[in-house]
Amino acid sequence: MTKISPLVAALSTNDFFSGLGPEIIQIIADLCVTQSLADGETLFLKGDPGDALYCVRRGRVLIMASTASGKQLILNVLGSGDVFGEIALLDGRSRTADAMASGPTELLMITRADFKDLLRRQPEIAVRLIELLCARLRWTSDRMEEASLLALPPRLARRLLKLAEDFGDEIEISQEELSILVGSARETVNRQLQVWRRSGAVELGRSRIRIVDRAQIVREAGQGERDD
Repeated sequence: MTKISPLVAALSTNDFFSGLGPEIIQIIADLCVTQSLADGETLFLKGDPGDALYCVRRGRVLIMASTASGKQLILNVLGSGDVFGEIALLDGRSRTADAMASGPTELLMITRADFKDLLRRQPEIAVRLIELLCARLRWTSDRMEEASLLALPPRLARRLLKLAEDFGDEIEISQEELSILVGSARETVNRQLQVWRRSGAVELGRSRIRIVDRAQIVREAGQGERDD
């Protein structure tokens, strides 16, 4: 029985790579370089060269935007199996956001030169990239709609449910990170979480939120528009 390498196994469980078939996955695995990041370590900053595509093997990566004054906005939280860095990889321009590890993190990396050569030899990968970019566009549209139309409780509930999809009902995230992610003040997010804690919907710990009553959070996520 042929032993499957850890890299092939990791890529095979990823939605982006899994549909390409074992031969192409092996080719991609041979091109991958493993990169480890410590908690809080920066992978790249907005404006850096887009010279690689990344896949999270273990841990978490925060995709963030920052202002000159130091204010930060968490655009996305990526976990095991998530692919990122494809925009700058394809157009050869600079990175569009910052990426930083949240906790010890291990990544799989493919350089832009290797990936472009692979696309020429395996054009079916381009179809998967188009699908990934379309998914990114839909995701961005949904987030803009939430920020513009939804009050905090449904917005926060939707973020918790999405995080739970990736990380399970025990979510390791600080309230500061969560408040940045939903675009609200930490105190406001804390007040809402305390309401849900008292109703038994969530349990709160140090940099940890556990969804206890998923049905209630789902109901909260379906609430109506903001009234401001």
